[in-house]
Amino acid sequence: MRFTDIFIHRPVLATVVSLLILLLGARAAMEMEIRQYPELESTTVTVTTAYPGASSDLIKGFITTPLQQAIAEASGIDYLTSTSSQGVSTIEAKMVLNYDANAALAEIQAKVASQRNVLPSEAEDPVITSTTGDSTALMYIAFYSTELAVPQITDYLTRVVQPRLQALSGVGKAELLGRKFALRVWLDPERLAAVDMTPPEVVARLRANNYQAAVGNTKGTYTEISMTSDTDVADPDQFRNLVVKQANGTQIRLRDIARVELGSETYDQLALYKGQPATYVAIELAPGANPLTVAGLVKGELPDIESQLPSGLEVRLAYDASDFIEDSINEVIQTLLEAMVIVLVVVFLCLGSVRASIVPSVAVPLSLVGGAFIMLMFGFSLNLLTLLSLVLAIGLVVDDAIIMVENVHRHIEQGESRFEAAIKGAREMAVPIIAMTTTLVAVYAPIGFMGGLVGSLFTEFAFTLAGTVVISGIVALTLSPMLSGKVLKSHGNAGKFEGLVERTFNGLAAGYKSALSSLMQTRSVVVFFAVVVLVSIYFMVAMSQNELAPTEDQGILFYQGLGPQTSTLDYLLEHGNEVQARMSAVPGYNEDFMIIGITGPNAVFGGFKMAPWSERNISQFEAQPLLDAELKKVTGLQTAVFPRPSLPGSGGGLPFQFVITTGSSYEQLDQVADEMLGKAMASGNFMFLQKSINFDRPITRINVDRDRVADLGLSMQDVGQSLSSMLGGGYINRFSMEGRSYQVIPQVDQRFRLDAQALNEYYIRADNGELVPLGSVVSFSQEVEPSNRTQFNQQNSLTLQGVVMPGVAAGTAMDFMEQTAEEAFPQGFTYDYTGQSRQLATQGSALMVTFFLSLLVIYLVLAAQFESWRDPFIILVSVPMSVAGAMAFIVLGFATMNIYTQVGLITLIGVVSKNGILIVEFANQLQKERGLNKFDAVVEAAAIRLRPIIMTSLALIFAMVPLLIAIGPGAESRFAIGLTISAGLGIGTLFTIFVLPAFYILLGRDHHGSGADEYSDTPGGDDNGKPAKAH
Repeated sequence: MRFTDIFIHRPVLATVVSLLILLLGARAAMEMEIRQYPELESTTVTVTTAYPGASSDLIKGFITTPLQQAIAEASGIDYLTSTSSQGVSTIEAKMVLNYDANAALAEIQAKVASQRNVLPSEAEDPVITSTTGDSTALMYIAFYSTELAVPQITDYLTRVVQPRLQALSGVGKAELLGRKFALRVWLDPERLAAVDMTPPEVVARLRANNYQAAVGNTKGTYTEISMTSDTDVADPDQFRNLVVKQANGTQIRLRDIARVELGSETYDQLALYKGQPATYVAIELAPGANPLTVAGLVKGELPDIESQLPSGLEVRLAYDASDFIEDSINEVIQTLLEAMVIVLVVVFLCLGSVRASIVPSVAVPLSLVGGAFIMLMFGFSLNLLTLLSLVLAIGLVVDDAIIMVENVHRHIEQGESRFEAAIKGAREMAVPIIAMTTTLVAVYAPIGFMGGLVGSLFTEFAFTLAGTVVISGIVALTLSPMLSGKVLKSHGNAGKFEGLVERTFNGLAAGYKSALSSLMQTRSVVVFFAVVVLVSIYFMVAMSQNELAPTEDQGILFYQGLGPQTSTLDYLLEHGNEVQARMSAVPGYNEDFMIIGITGPNAVFGGFKMAPWSERNISQFEAQPLLDAELKKVTGLQTAVFPRPSLPGSGGGLPFQFVITTGSSYEQLDQVADEMLGKAMASGNFMFLQKSINFDRPITRINVDRDRVADLGLSMQDVGQSLSSMLGGGYINRFSMEGRSYQVIPQVDQRFRLDAQALNEYYIRADNGELVPLGSVVSFSQEVEPSNRTQFNQQNSLTLQGVVMPGVAAGTAMDFMEQTAEEAFPQGFTYDYTGQSRQLATQGSALMVTFFLSLLVIYLVLAAQFESWRDPFIILVSVPMSVAGAMAFIVLGFATMNIYTQVGLITLIGVVSKNGILIVEFANQLQKERGLNKFDAVVEAAAIRLRPIIMTSLALIFAMVPLLIAIGPGAESRFAIGLTISAGLGIGTLFTIFVLPAFYILLGRDHHGSGADEYSDTPGGDDNGKPAKAH
């Protein structure tokens, strides 16, 4: 009794196996979490060190360089970038994918701590933060008001809202983007001179009279009482009344020489919602948290927060990335159901009877549900890629059921009883089904063991597919033969429609058989044709457009505008308002947010948010050029419009980022970058391209007359401290108000520092106690410097960043830049990529290697199964044919070469070889059992197997239809994979049924007569020499 016989003899056992699969799978499906992509950690650790008032050169030399050298020693860093600009140093360490975020943070903290004693004493302590996931937060919640000032809103959020949101599980941090309260002391140099004081003296008074004292306690015999004192200042009025000097019996208070107000820490940043000043709460994920769960918790908390807001304060969820995730997951689930229905209809039409199509309709859902159990075992989640693999699985899983049903049906037609037919049919098909299952698993295994981004994304995809196919193989060997024996009609009582289908297929088979026989007479032509097609693939791959992943319509476009280096907040705000006005007139506009001066000192950044899919009639791709054209009319800003990256872990910024690095000076770097920029814009590959730094930032150098200073009995330190206390804007200490501490920042009022000449009005004290005008010891010179000093892996760097022309693939633009760099770069210059461009550069061709690996693995698996080196070669002949079919569509521009089309091509290897297995296995059997020669055997086998081949191919091609006509969130990637498989399989099947027989006749082994004996010299051979009989 063969293995399959057991289940036909014991139907209850077969049913129990299936029910177990169903139970485990259904339980697993309920347990699994839902997310957008498989879990992957891309961590960036940021070290920010503020040194108010310091120039970018000073910051680079004394803060950035020592910190960078220390941080670079940490392990797991992919690349290190740093920016030294006026008053602040920022170092970002981008960790390699899936590196432990906490380990990275801990190690970098230790490295930074080791350098603290090297940094200038006036610099603030470095602040170290880590973000996991995208640079765009999961959600931006806007709080805006017509009655409250922005610092008041921020203060309320800090006290009430931020702690509540931070407490939700999975929220990494709830960051506030907006102005914070600070006590500003605006000094008046003229009044200071009138009362014979200098700014450093005022600073010293403020420090001395706002003192947080820890007093202690009194202790009697039995009682102990704690003491506190009010040596500190608790509100702005007390500050105004501080006595700063006693002169001739009169007290001079702070309000006499300065304007004191509760203002903002900085005046060069602002966030806007629909043009209104606002404070945003950016919700960022904790490492490993699930975006959908976190978004659900935050949305659940919002109504409660809203009900408690003070009057006049409004809240809006300005941006929520989870909407897109939810929509696209629902779309895929809908696609899954559509594909299942379509496949079952195709099966019914091909088999002609409702009874016959019962078997696949039970087998397909059962295998998919069983696949869910495998997913849970491996710890996978339900995400876009695992769901996509289930859609593909429908087409693959139905094959096993169709082949089994069709074979049992054929035996019934030959007049055998249903039970007999089931036993024989199952025996014949056991080997091919096991062969097909192992080949499919073999195809996907190499993807599962890839590293990097593509590996992280597609491991779950590959193993889910492989798992579902294995379950399907088990169902096909246990349940399908038993069901076929039970439900198929016995011979002779076919219905009308079934008769029609039978006649159609028989006619097809007869026509095909005669066509094949005559074609096989001119085999050489067929073989030559196959070789030509094979060679054409190389040229098609070279001609195809290359990108990492197609851009999805996520319903949001980001824009960035850069003002001149000298621009102030007022300048940016005025142009930002114009941007907002123009934007709201663009079709598809729903709402927008804007942050000014936060991403860069002269930058406006924001989002153009479109209505949900169902409510708009314009796609993001149509809106992008419209918005771009509209924003180009804003003359004072250099603007760029770009979509959200479609893959996680790119690190944000503009989509195209080409980094030029060198050990030479910034001047030389600037010249090389200008040349590259000119050539790039002339090539027509870019819609917009700009340099990340410009060499046009004007600075005024204060030249101090050292001899004159020495004459006055002063030191350079006195002059330096005087200047920084007037102009620096650094905080000197903190004061407490209602249980929270705020900074105290003295600075000369704006109207006394409009330009460099105002410094002549400032006074410093000589050692004889006289006030001396500052203008008498300093002179001014004008210079230019880079807008900020950026470095990449500790070398001076400049990034050319921008947006690639629509219709031009990112790969094409990168090839152009690399070619230009080879020609234009002088000695000592190199290039690299960051952001999405880096993903493409490192991961773009990763799947190509896997493609060849899959081919090799499949060849070896088949060789082992057929005990022959030739047969697998014949089976795999049709693979390049189908690849050529799919590539033709890619070259014609229906899709690009991206990770989805490449995974489609890998899937083709398995799917197309299934057809080959059927023909070769059958032809070998016919040679052995009926003693036919190779020619007759293969023609006969191909004719008999024509029907299942057509049925399985049609089922899979039609299963792809929902992917091809998909619109809505995530449609682009689904289209790419659907197109590749349906085009490749359609063309590949045609080739299989005509080209494969030619190669079989050419290369196949003789399994009858003396030719079968390859091992023995005796003519005629003996039984031991023959290959094992396949069952």
